[in-house]
Amino acid sequence: MKHIIVPIGSSENAANTLQYAIDLAQEIGAKVFVFRAYNVKEKAGTMVNINSFMQHETKLYLRSVVMNVDTKGVDVKLISAKGSVLTSINAVNKELGIDLIVVGPKSNSVKEEVFLGKTSGSIVKKTEIPVLIVPKGYHFSPYKKSLIAFKSGIIYKKGVLKPLLTFLDVFKTTSNLLLIKTPGYKEEDLVLDAHLEAIKNKLTITENATTYQGVLEHFQSHSPDLLCVFRRKRGFFKKLWEKTVILKEDFYCTIPLLVLSGNE
Repeated sequence: MKHIIVPIGSSENAANTLQYAIDLAQEIGAKVFVFRAYNVKEKAGTMVNINSFMQHETKLYLRSVVMNVDTKGVDVKLISAKGSVLTSINAVNKELGIDLIVVGPKSNSVKEEVFLGKTSGSIVKKTEIPVLIVPKGYHFSPYKKSLIAFKSGIIYKKGVLKPLLTFLDVFKTTSNLLLIKTPGYKEEDLVLDAHLEAIKNKLTITENATTYQGVLEHFQSHSPDLLCVFRRKRGFFKKLWEKTVILKEDFYCTIPLLVLSGNE
């Protein structure tokens, strides 16, 4: 894992999220790209000047955020991009190859009952890049115990586990698998993919109405410091795919959450 991108919004937690990404990057030997997108409303005769101004202001903002963190010798690059956050991230990924997106859960403008704001929520559900969601004010420490929750042991895409494998290798993290049988499960869902079998320290099989309920039931007994789930339309975020903003009553996580690409 070589390239980490950190989308920076207007949140006062931006510096903390960036510091977390830098601390993580230092441990795994990755570069960090600090990213902010900006939009320019087209208006005849002023487009060039406005675009230049917005690009300049965006870079100034990024520099101000970087000045408030300790880069610890990590290679930190600034990227300002015109357009939407998702379009810009995909463009950067196409050019540079992004291994992980590190984001905070929400901006300051979002109400307290919200877990993922519009931008973070859309990144989690509409990109194919792994996403690490860092709770507000959370400080980095090596992961000792991970909980990997899923409703099917089938892995559909090659390389899906790459970020997780990096963490397990670098930090010697314990890997506890939680297989949650939900209504309508198939017998083949209970068979672990060879890659999951290879990282298994412990396997717990439970039966719950949803994957999230299974996590809630077993979270305390496992006491993880990293929760890992798969991005599947019929999986962990099943009831959330139609919404960008995710309320705490629908889903909430107090530790770093790693969301791996796992669309069927």
